[in-house]
Amino acid sequence: MTVRALLIDDDPRLAELLRAYLEPHGVSLLHAADGPTGLQRTREGGVDVVLLDVMMPGMDGLEVLRRLRAGSSVPVVMLTARGDETDRVVGLELGADDYLAKPAYPRELLARIRAVLRRAAPRLVAKTVVVADLELDLDARSARRGREELPLTALEFDLLRVLAERAGRVVSREALWDAAGRGDVHVGERTVDVHISRLRVKLGDDERRWLQTVRGRGYLLAKEAA
Repeated sequence: MTVRALLIDDDPRLAELLRAYLEPHGVSLLHAADGPTGLQRTREGGVDVVLLDVMMPGMDGLEVLRRLRAGSSVPVVMLTARGDETDRVVGLELGADDYLAKPAYPRELLARIRAVLRRAAPRLVAKTVVVADLELDLDARSARRGREELPLTALEFDLLRVLAERAGRVVSREALWDAAGRGDVHVGERTVDVHISRLRVKLGDDERRWLQTVRGRGYLLAKEAA
């Protein structure tokens, strides 16, 4: 299930950066460039979590939070350069669910989003991913095909999770490696290919009909097993 996040921040570059990282991880990012627009967009509904900057021209983030909490319980993660203790305390006392100081790593922000949603709206945080007869348990980090448990390494599980979450779509080697949480380690294409080959063996897909190589683009896990 896709999570719909609203970023209220006057920095369009940050919006593009976060959108590029979050959307492949199942978080669709909307952007409001100022407080009033963000309030209106939240009140229209369809927002699962708000990412809120404090330092904005006009109506600042703390005022947005005050008005938001007057009629909404949507989870709010404060995302701001003002990371001192006073600002954190005020934000939390006004009803923020979490507080992350800039510059923030997108991976950490994604973890914070998932954490607040587990508390506020657990239905939005997927526990399993199912593609054909393959089932991944994200909490237990285990994988089964039919009744057989697959003996995956930690890296193999993460690569398969990324492909399963994007079943039917091509994922480039670079995006696959990054989304699997290994983007801080630079490797060649051959390294990714080796791990994919091992995955195919464990999936019983020796003919490459399910976990497919799309020449010049990357890999695709078909929605139906061949």
